[in-house]
This record gives sequence, structure tokens and C-alpha cells, in this order.
Amino acid sequence: MMHTAVGWHVEMEFQEDDEHTRAVAMVRLPDGSEVRAHGQASRHHTDSNQPRVGEEIAGARALNNLAMKMLAKAHGEIDAASGRTSHPIHV
Repeated sequence: MMHTAVGWHVEMEFQEDDEHTRAVAMVRLPDGSEVRAHGQASRHHTDSNQPRVGEEIAGARALNNLAMKMLAKAHGEIDAASGRTSHPIHV
């Protein structure tokens, strides 16, 4: 059995103000296509200003959204190749 190493490059970008953090996650696939997803976090006015925490929450939400988009993309490709409807399993 031959093993092939494949790499994906994921980029994260953040925009922040005093109360909101927005994240964009983007993956570049080996075929040259890109998939983008967004996430956001809001700081409650009584919480201390912790930009890193906002980035972690917004980033995690963006990555979760990216994962769902990747599942949909993969199942769309399965459907196109097989002529049937596949059903993604959400974990």
C-alpha cells in the first residue's frame, strides 16, 4: 500500500473592536479550490476585555463552520460521482 502525504493550509484572520471579534477561516485544497467560513464572538459589557478569548471563540466557531462546509462539499462530490444522495453524519 502506498501512502501519500497531502497538506492543507488553513488561514485565520480576525477583526476586533471593544465588544466584537469576527474570524474568517479559509482552507486551500490541493486542487486549488478554497473554502471560507466565518465565526464571531461578542463580549458581554460586564466581562473584562480579553481579546485572546474572543479570538478563540470566534476562531473555533469559524473552524466549526468550515468543517460543516467541507462535509457539504465532500458529500456534493460523492453525490455527483455516484448519482445518489449521500447523508453526512454530524458529530
